[in-house]
Amino acid sequence: MANSKYEYVKSFELEDEVMLLIQLNLPNLILVRIDGRDFSRFSQVHEFEKPNDEAALNLLNSCSAAVLEEFPDIIFAYGYSDEYSFVFKKTSRFYQRRASKILSLVASFFAAVYVTKWKEFFPQRKLEYTPSFTSKVVSCASPEVLQAYLAWRQQDCHANNQYETCFWMLVKSGMTISEAQELLKDTQKQQKNELLFHKFGINYKTLPELFRQGSCLFKKKVISLYFLVTKISLLNNMIGAHVEETVKHDENGNPVKRLRRKAVLVHSENIAARSFWNEHPSLYNDLGHFSKDIGRVEPDFVRSFQFENKLLPLTWVVVRIDGSHFHRFSDVHEFEKPNDEQALKLMNSCAVAVLQEFEDIHFGYGVSDEYSFVLKRESELYQRQSSKIISAIASLFTSTYVIKWGDFFPRKELKYPPSFDGRAVCYPTYKILLDYLAWRQVDCHINNQYNTCFWMLVKSGKTKTQSQDYLKGTQTREKNELLSSQFGIEYNTLPLIFRMGSSVLRSKLSEYNRFQEAVAVENGVVVSGKKLKREGEVVVDHCNIIERGFWEEHPHILSYS
Repeated sequence: MANSKYEYVKSFELEDEVMLLIQLNLPNLILVRIDGRDFSRFSQVHEFEKPNDEAALNLLNSCSAAVLEEFPDIIFAYGYSDEYSFVFKKTSRFYQRRASKILSLVASFFAAVYVTKWKEFFPQRKLEYTPSFTSKVVSCASPEVLQAYLAWRQQDCHANNQYETCFWMLVKSGMTISEAQELLKDTQKQQKNELLFHKFGINYKTLPELFRQGSCLFKKKVISLYFLVTKISLLNNMIGAHVEETVKHDENGNPVKRLRRKAVLVHSENIAARSFWNEHPSLYNDLGHFSKDIGRVEPDFVRSFQFENKLLPLTWVVVRIDGSHFHRFSDVHEFEKPNDEQALKLMNSCAVAVLQEFEDIHFGYGVSDEYSFVLKRESELYQRQSSKIISAIASLFTSTYVIKWGDFFPRKELKYPPSFDGRAVCYPTYKILLDYLAWRQVDCHINNQYNTCFWMLVKSGKTKTQSQDYLKGTQTREKNELLSSQFGIEYNTLPLIFRMGSSVLRSKLSEYNRFQEAVAVENGVVVSGKKLKREGEVVVDHCNIIERGFWEEHPHILSYS
């Protein structure tokens, strides 16, 4: 990061590392669970079949397989309905084991893949609005805690599916929702089975395993040469194997390929059983050994291991998201250097969608591949649970990015799903909050000026190393003179979106004409020169937010009691 007098605000960032307790011989396994955000409504709007939509479940499984392939440290996953749990290997140091980064990245990537793969599973059905997910980290101090967690989730899958099957069969038979709920109240497992069999001729145990047992994904170990030669027919029926895939691109854009283990999808009656675990050496080698079978699990026992951080009350919360490996992403998608205006406008459009979705977010500021969102001081969004706030914003931003890609790059294919990681930081005073935002805009200016000089030198024939050496130790004035004398560029005349970054806010009608380059949003698309139609409409502006004058002119943005 660039140095400035505002650097002190970084001291408010707190580490949330999930400790690796090697000294105590405890693996402290990291588990990330994601849940569809308001998926009851989402399934209703998209007319998912009740009680189970097989295509929707297969879409979730496909997204989860993509997560396992994207993140080598994730060894095992289990999911049903609109949730999925991902378990990292016991030795993982992924993202230095920082909970907020890990949970946001998994939710973000999952959301991006969900949108990308939608047409594959619903070719005749339009995606009506952007899906998003919340996530949390569970710190499993031992294999026994992991075993209890998996048993709990699968027992929940069974109980929910049995209830939902009875409920929707009753509704489809003519009962009202209230009547069906009343009939099923306090019924036990056996009574539900008898209801299904006697009233509807359904033997619950013969329903598809996908519905009753949920889905399990894990990575297989290396397959021997003998197995490959003699068991080829069995191999063809498996998803698991080592396959060569492009994992990144080098500086020249050439694909770098590695052997990766793909995920095996299975359905098992008891994924927490010793017998299941012991059948798969890769699981107990990477995650740990289950010493005995367990019965019914108390949910409160497992919940006690949830890694949660409640944000301090009556503080300004800033959620900052950053593109994951966006240097590579911009290279692969051939973004214009030093700035791609369409890429920046796409980011702005996603930020607008975030403000439109979350009323508690009053302001956003973005530059390059990052965005900071400011929640109002009194916000009780998700009871100030940082994991839910961060993951909901990161996943919504990412899925919107994928959906809107074609609007900003109609002739450019999205070659792979992007992802964003996030963090939440509490700032105790109004002044410190403004200093944080000033820090980000100062950083925008310094980085943009450097990058403009750097890429002009590269385009003039210098190598990247030569350009870096040339600019080493240069100051603002020297860079301006370089641009002016060598390239005829007056830095202060470059577009404001490059020099100032982008501010996203809800405007008052009386203030609209004061914006220098303000744009309104119509049907989710940024429209230049569009008159505001209503109070509180979300707009994008490119202005100086370092000077206090901006905040004095727009006191409503961060107003508080």
